[in-house]
Amino acid sequence: MTSIADRIAGPPLAGAADAIVPDVTAVSDKAKPLISFPATGERELRLDLFRGLALWLIFIDHLPQNLLTWLTIRNYGFSDATEIFIFISGYTAAFVYGRAMIESGFVVATARILRRVWQIYVAHVFLFTIFLAEISYVATRFENPLYTEEMGIMDFLKQPDVTIVQALLLRFRPVNMDVLPLYIMLMLFLPLILWLMKWKTDVTLALSVALYALTWHYDWYLSAYPNGYWAFNPLAWQLLFVFGAWCALGGAQRMSRILSSRVTLWISFAYLFAAFCVTLTWYVPQLGHLMPRRIEQWMYPIDKTDLDVLRFAHFLALAALTVRFLPKEWPGLKSPWLRPLILCGQHSLEIFCLGVFLAFAGHFVLAEVSGGPVMHFIISISGILIMWAVAWVISWYKHVADKSASKKSAGGNADLAGGG
Repeated sequence: MTSIADRIAGPPLAGAADAIVPDVTAVSDKAKPLISFPATGERELRLDLFRGLALWLIFIDHLPQNLLTWLTIRNYGFSDATEIFIFISGYTAAFVYGRAMIESGFVVATARILRRVWQIYVAHVFLFTIFLAEISYVATRFENPLYTEEMGIMDFLKQPDVTIVQALLLRFRPVNMDVLPLYIMLMLFLPLILWLMKWKTDVTLALSVALYALTWHYDWYLSAYPNGYWAFNPLAWQLLFVFGAWCALGGAQRMSRILSSRVTLWISFAYLFAAFCVTLTWYVPQLGHLMPRRIEQWMYPIDKTDLDVLRFAHFLALAALTVRFLPKEWPGLKSPWLRPLILCGQHSLEIFCLGVFLAFAGHFVLAEVSGGPVMHFIISISGILIMWAVAWVISWYKHVADKSASKKSAGGNADLAGGG
């Protein structure tokens, strides 16, 4: 019988307001900008909300299956939290650095992007180092070598010198550490993406689709150490990243009529329902005979590594319904109940790294102490609370630092005024 792992190929999971309308009375049609940006000022809380949700779902999915696992979206359709994270990453990156490219030029914007890439890379190296230390200590302290094998670090223990070099080249990654290398690769190509979008946004998206199609047709991939390939193929996943950037730079505004159409609404509902029915057969084998064999042969395996079209379409359906039923003016975004999610989304890099540590710690507790449903629930809730607490501390610290800097600036201006 076909297993769930066979049907969704790839490993389990490991990071705007309305567009500005240009003043057409002051410029001619030829002088209009090719891309438009969301208005500056208040943050787009929907992006923070769903990025925080993606981080929580990633953490829960990294734990052994438990009660909360059944609340994550991967059990009810083809896509999961990875699609949410990569799309929002492309959207926010284009918003931030696209404006810099228009205002400051290609060189300055590229320098800022590479600075951010370096920050993510350093975070990945620290995460890799501490994660290895955590696993090695637990495996040695409790005399259980299965931890090193299960978390994918056996090659490091056999050849640490070679493995470290491969890790620095992003070719070796333990379990649950595949998202940041993907993000680094996508951000490295962001200057080219934004430069092309400055020329023609729709053509850039078309080129991305072409690269995606060629990747599938010719089976292009990036190799990994010691053998195999990247768990998330950047040549395929770039489509979701570029699509997010395209939406941020005016694409979402141009699609507003399509998104508000009742036809789009019912197509999205129908597709999500069909995906739910398919996933139901994975967990209730008795329903497997209801699936026509030709459809099974056509759709399986639903490849996660190369971002299967069915996964991408599932995400698009979820996004279309979200945009329709969750407007940016929704008062609930100001609710204190959603504040923890929003805070985690605002500090996604730190919270993602923390989530990787917490997932292994939870895995260790479940293996050494108790694997019952009560302990599963306690570990899941505790991890989420810790992520929220750390996000709150980071936010509080930045607020205090900004407030202190403002006071110093105001004091310095007052001294200058007094001296004058």
